[in-house]
This record gives sequence, structure tokens and C-alpha cells, in this order.
Amino acid sequence: MSPRLRVLFLCTGNSARSQIGEALLRQLARGQIDVYSAGTKPAQEVNPQATTVLERKFGIDVSPLRPKSMDEFSGQTFDVVITVCDQAAELCPVFPGAAHQLHWSFPDPALEPDAESQRRACERVANELAGRLRLWMSLPDIRRRLEQGGQ
Repeated sequence: MSPRLRVLFLCTGNSARSQIGEALLRQLARGQIDVYSAGTKPAQEVNPQATTVLERKFGIDVSPLRPKSMDEFSGQTFDVVITVCDQAAELCPVFPGAAHQLHWSFPDPALEPDAESQRRACERVANELAGRLRLWMSLPDIRRRLEQGGQ
């Protein structure tokens, strides 16, 4: 394991759900966790409704976010890999080097019929992910690791 916690969020397009997870955990961890996201088939751009929710509701700077292929991370080790869609979980049942793998399935906001429905779907994903991440960060092993400065 690396000295700091390393977490990778995976979904299919890396345009909404995994980007939301990456941005929220980075904010919640206040720099104590190295956080990344990727997709099995990355989209061309981050979903604009996801960026709207992250900026307006959570005050997150979305300029560093970009879709990435999980191939960019091959050979790297992670403490936790979190799949946020069923297809990514099926295509990547075991990410080499991951100490733990979690599966938190969320419906794809891009499948909603219009921009407003997509925005609401992104907000639901963000709210639920924020809650799950806070709970995960409160687990004794994770909390201990964070209290030790990520060691």
C-alpha cells in the first residue's frame, strides 16, 4: 500500500457518477486522500449537469475534471476501487493492486430525457455519494489512516 490512501472511482463513461465521486471525496478528504476517477469507455467531456451540481451545490472547482480511461491507471495500486455503475463492475471485477473493491450502483444521469432531469439525477447521485463517503470515512480503519496523516 502507498503511504497515502489512494481511491479510484470507476464507471462506464467517466462523465458523471465517477466524476462526482472523485470531486466529492477530494473535497471531503481535504487533501488527505489521493482521489482519481476513470471509465471503461470514457466520454468526450464531463456531463455539464454534473459540473453544475458540483459547482452550485458543493462549491467545487470543476476545472481539473476530465474523462479518463481506466487504462491510464493500469499498473498503479489503489487502496480502494469504487465502481459506481453495474457495467463497470462487470467489466472490471478485479482491479489489479486494489486492496478493497466497493460497488455502489447509481443510475446513469445521461439516460434522463432532458437537461433538467439529468441535473436532478446528478443531484441525487451527489447527495447519496456524499452520504456514503462520509460514512465510509468514519469507518475505524479509514479514520485511523486519515488521523495518521494518510499513512
